[in-house]
Amino acid sequence: MILFIINLLGKINKLSENVDIQKDSVFDNEKLIYAISAGVVLVLIGLAFVLAKPENLWDKILDFFNSLTLAEVPGTRLFGSENGLYLPAPINPAAHYIFYTAIFQFCLGLGLYQIVLFFIRFKIKSSIKKIAETLGNLIFWLGSSYLVIRFLNHTSTINDWWIFWAGILLVLGLSFLARGLILYSSKNRVVNQVSTKVL
Repeated sequence: MILFIINLLGKINKLSENVDIQKDSVFDNEKLIYAISAGVVLVLIGLAFVLAKPENLWDKILDFFNSLTLAEVPGTRLFGSENGLYLPAPINPAAHYIFYTAIFQFCLGLGLYQIVLFFIRFKIKSSIKKIAETLGNLIFWLGSSYLVIRFLNHTSTINDWWIFWAGILLVLGLSFLARGLILYSSKNRVVNQVSTKVL
C-alpha cells in the first residue's frame, strides 16, 4: 500500500512538472509576442517619420494640435437649445493631410501585424482570450486605417472630421463585438463538451 501511494505521488509530481513546463512555455510565448509587438510599434513610428520626408512630421503634429479648437458637433442641439455638444476639432482639417497620412500608415502597419499575429496565435495555441483580443485589434486597426484614408485627407471638411469620429466609434464597437462573439462561442463549445461527457 505504501509503495502504491509513493508511486501515485511520483506520477502526480511528474504531471505537475509537465503542467508547469506548459505554463512556462505559454508565458514565454506571450513575453516574446509582447516584445515583438513593442518592436513593431517602434518601427512603425520610425517609418512614419521617415516616409513623411521631406516634410518634418514633428512640426506637422504640433501644427495639428495647435490648430484644435472647440467646434459644435452637428445635430447635437436638443429640444431647441442654443448650444449643442462642443468637442475639439482642427480649424481647417484639410491642412493636416501629411499628419493624417502618417496616422494611416501607422494604423495600416498595425493592422497587417495583427493579421500575422492572429495566425501566430493559432500556431502556438494561444488562449482563446488572446485570439479574440487579436481579432478585435485587427478589426480596429484595419478599420481605422480605412477611415483615415477615406475621411481625413487634403479635401477634408469639418463634417468629414465628425464622420471620421463616428466611424471610429463604429469600428470600436465592431471590434468589441468580434471579441465577444469569439469568447461566447468558445464558452458554449466548452459547455456543450462538458454536457456531452456527463450524459
